[in-house]
Amino acid sequence: MRNECRAIIVDVEASRAIRQAEVGATRTMIRRTRDKFGLYPEVLAADKAYGAAENLNWLVEEEGILPHIPVLEKSKRRDGCFEKTDFVYNHEKDVYPCPIGLPLRPAQRVYRNRKSAVDADNMIRYRASKFDCYDCILKKHCCPKEPARKVLRSIYEGARDLARELSLTDAYVESQKRRKKVEMLFAHLKRIMKLDRLRLRGPNGAKDEFHLAATAQNLRKLAKLIPMPV
Repeated sequence: MRNECRAIIVDVEASRAIRQAEVGATRTMIRRTRDKFGLYPEVLAADKAYGAAENLNWLVEEEGILPHIPVLEKSKRRDGCFEKTDFVYNHEKDVYPCPIGLPLRPAQRVYRNRKSAVDADNMIRYRASKFDCYDCILKKHCCPKEPARKVLRSIYEGARDLARELSLTDAYVESQKRRKKVEMLFAHLKRIMKLDRLRLRGPNGAKDEFHLAATAQNLRKLAKLIPMPV
């Protein structure tokens, strides 16, 4: 995490090179920086690895941080059929109208005891009527191999929609430019400070090395702020 005013690193958290661990490290740094320095970021810029629905919802709903992050999409189709983006959600009626206007509603399940429409993967499945799809002239472009079209909606879709809207703003473009400057620090670690591999073993050793490297980078930045004698 970096202070944008002077490009000073304010926190470091080493993690394993997997997406879940990196996202967890980000949450740790946001909370720790807030508690230690009273810094409350308005925006978080990151790459698509941080664009999972749960993480976007945590930023928006729990922390009040605007996510300048590409949304992690898994609904892309390669068969030429209609994409999920061709179905625009209607908040008032809780339906997804299809391209010709017929509704896709939350899947109706008949149980002795009423169960939630949310599945274990935090998704709500919206399905069209088989009768509507059977004679539809667009069926071959929508669901050629299925009896009816299905669209999945995350329970965190509100945060995802906000992230999509933010990606169209000038502020988002500027954040992505600044993010590249932050990522440049990692290149400096390898090229200038020769931290191309860790020398100490274990997670604690990795934390110690990264803290020392961040301290050295900050000292280089701060040295440039000292006025030179005339």
